[in-house]
Amino acid sequence: MSETTAGQRPAVLPNGMPAEAADRYRELGLWTGQTHWDLFERAITERPEHTAVVDRRRTLSYRELGEGIDRAATVLMAAGVREGSPVVVQLPNSAVFLETVGALFKLGAVPVFALPAHGSREVGHFCAMSDAVAYVGPRRGPRDLLAVADAVRRDHPEVTPVSVDERVTDPWAEATVAGDVVDVPDAEVPVTRVSPESLAFLQLSGGTTALPKLIPRTHDDYLYSVRRSVEVCDVRPEDVMLVALPCAHNFTMSSPGILGALHVGATIVIAGDPSPTTCLSAIDRHRVTQAALVPPLLLAWLNSPAVQEHDLSSLRTLWVGGAKLSDTAARRVGPELGCTLQQVFGMAEGLVNYTRLDDPEDLVVTTQGRPISEHDELRILDEDGREVAPGEPGVLYTRGPYTIRRYHRAPEVNARSFTDDGFYCTGDIVRQLPSGHIVVVGRDKDQINRGGEKVAPEAVENELLAHPAVHDVSVVGIPDEVLGEKICAYLIPRDGHREDFPSVTELRGFLRERGLSSFAVPDVFETVTEFPHTGVGKTSKKDQRGMAQPGPSRP
Repeated sequence: MSETTAGQRPAVLPNGMPAEAADRYRELGLWTGQTHWDLFERAITERPEHTAVVDRRRTLSYRELGEGIDRAATVLMAAGVREGSPVVVQLPNSAVFLETVGALFKLGAVPVFALPAHGSREVGHFCAMSDAVAYVGPRRGPRDLLAVADAVRRDHPEVTPVSVDERVTDPWAEATVAGDVVDVPDAEVPVTRVSPESLAFLQLSGGTTALPKLIPRTHDDYLYSVRRSVEVCDVRPEDVMLVALPCAHNFTMSSPGILGALHVGATIVIAGDPSPTTCLSAIDRHRVTQAALVPPLLLAWLNSPAVQEHDLSSLRTLWVGGAKLSDTAARRVGPELGCTLQQVFGMAEGLVNYTRLDDPEDLVVTTQGRPISEHDELRILDEDGREVAPGEPGVLYTRGPYTIRRYHRAPEVNARSFTDDGFYCTGDIVRQLPSGHIVVVGRDKDQINRGGEKVAPEAVENELLAHPAVHDVSVVGIPDEVLGEKICAYLIPRDGHREDFPSVTELRGFLRERGLSSFAVPDVFETVTEFPHTGVGKTSKKDQRGMAQPGPSRP
């Protein structure tokens, strides 16, 4: 995983960072030598009786979380997990996820974070690419997840299956290793101390065109990002953080996420599902102070009658990221939900940006924030690799104390994704304002070339979202013999507008009235009930391009 000789410190860390760069970040005080188990251990030791996590079935104090971690560690050791062992984790959102991950960190093992939406092909890829020794999945639950576990058993006999049921009172008493129930004594498991420069876990890229890449994160680099996120987002020990997105997602883990809550010893409330009914009820019942959403879920909350049915006065901050948030939706957050919006633009590879809590409203609703660290380095380049003029759009490249410099076991991808001097090509087209704030214009791949005119899908989406009959929208380019690409808009109607949804003529007129360029008005409109999604929960524009059929505009 790293270049070294016996007994020597690696010249290159698992995340691809040269040792001399690591030394510089340590001298600057950015890397503190903290490991992920240190994070868990401090919360368990310093706040033992404070509520750590609440899910649909259990409420655990930090002391009880520590006891659950020891029970999980006993099961994992029975599966052959030791220091440095890669273990694929694919679990539904629950306290069991925290117990499992905490146990792996206590054992010095390396979690490989699969999402519940990943299928057997993807999980098999993770097992093979990481040399996983074990796979932790649900004992009972959704059929798709159980099918993945069966496929791992069948296709990867070298991987020991561990099954646990998060729906019972004592999940680890009924956990199985290779089909056999494990005897779990109530005893503390010794800590395996690892180097903070070592591989902490493997995250997954959010790519839409191929199998996800594995992203190697070290303890030092990732926890610096967590600590800075806690500072920027003002996360406090008395806070109650709602988890509505998948626990294993990078956004949910660290921005500021589950690990941010653990850092200060706050309470984590895990929603049974991300629906407005469930989440808004949880905010009311548990007096939630913060939550993180992706734009489609935010729209679902904003457009839900449940907003009026629950007391949301405890909600202080809403973090929205994972995809571009439209200005139209952003302006609704304060007036309709009564909380402060922080836009988040980041990536599992590293760079994280937030709007600040004291930013003027215009910056909060129209930008995706600025980097968390003064040591984040940004380059914005044109298609020829030259820096663009200030304020002009270009492809974002970044390097810094928590951004990787290579993917795990992917030399060909690394050659395309990283420059010789360690800058990561994000593939995002952005503009940077004099304030340092970033405006995401689109993705390099998603930009539509309609007859020579470049159209950013987000600009069209933002205008269509202002229509009162539109719940959500996704705009893609589709092949056209004359123009090269036409513009296709997929529209999800709001409830109550499915039968009287506006015509194509009305929609085009609406866009022209809002000042949209004539060449940016969609050629094709399609109404749908939902969007296809990638394994990490983002709208799959690749699938939408394949779905679109050139022809008469609809509806």
